[in-house]
Amino acid sequence: MSTPGKLGGYGVSGFFRIKMQKKDLIYFLMSIVLIMNCDQKAYADTIYLKNGRKIDGIVRSESEDSVELEVYSGSIKFKKSEIDKIKKSSLSDQSLMRADWERQKQASQKRIEQQEEEEERQPKKVEIARDSPNITLSAKLNGKVNVKLVMDTGSTLVVLKKEIAEDLNIKLDDASPEVRLILADGRQAHAKLITLESIKVEGTEAKNVEAAIMLDEIEDPGFKDGLLGMSFLKRFNFKVDNREKKLILEKL
Repeated sequence: MSTPGKLGGYGVSGFFRIKMQKKDLIYFLMSIVLIMNCDQKAYADTIYLKNGRKIDGIVRSESEDSVELEVYSGSIKFKKSEIDKIKKSSLSDQSLMRADWERQKQASQKRIEQQEEEEERQPKKVEIARDSPNITLSAKLNGKVNVKLVMDTGSTLVVLKKEIAEDLNIKLDDASPEVRLILADGRQAHAKLITLESIKVEGTEAKNVEAAIMLDEIEDPGFKDGLLGMSFLKRFNFKVDNREKKLILEKL
């Protein structure tokens, strides 16, 4: 779709079209700064506009009345009526420019990942439900199944009922290691040892978490879907704020 107006306040009249992939908005905004403010690079196609501006990129297509210029992370389409002249580069120079763009994208992605990692390490406050004397938390397993787990620092593993494994499409076979669980009241249960792809509690996630799937039907085991044991909790510094009814998790 073509939209009349100005581009980023730089006085580019006419119309332009932006094509972006997911998460490319940051890249595109950076490209506007780069193409408008940096010195012209020898290997860029350059469009000289009648308003005195020049824009570096790679000419992607050209029709009778318009030119589409590929930039850092998208493309801009200009009317020929607003263009004074176009200086073309060689194919080898265009390859150099694309390689330079790729390096810039990788550097930007690294900064984004570092920022996300820093945010992930910030303490998260998780709402808890008090089913005296238990603390019940909402969690998501493998990014698709929502469960209610009782926090249990005395349990070495995350423990799940058999029907949860069925919801996760986890196949339990003879090759899966078998373990014996001892419940808080002393009852015993047989279980299969598995590794969950992920457990997410609010904005806090742990990957490749060991868990035990109960094979026995235990009457009133003391939890709804399972136990949130130390195979998850050991990844965090955690503290229960009873007054605010929140669990504070800080990733190690």
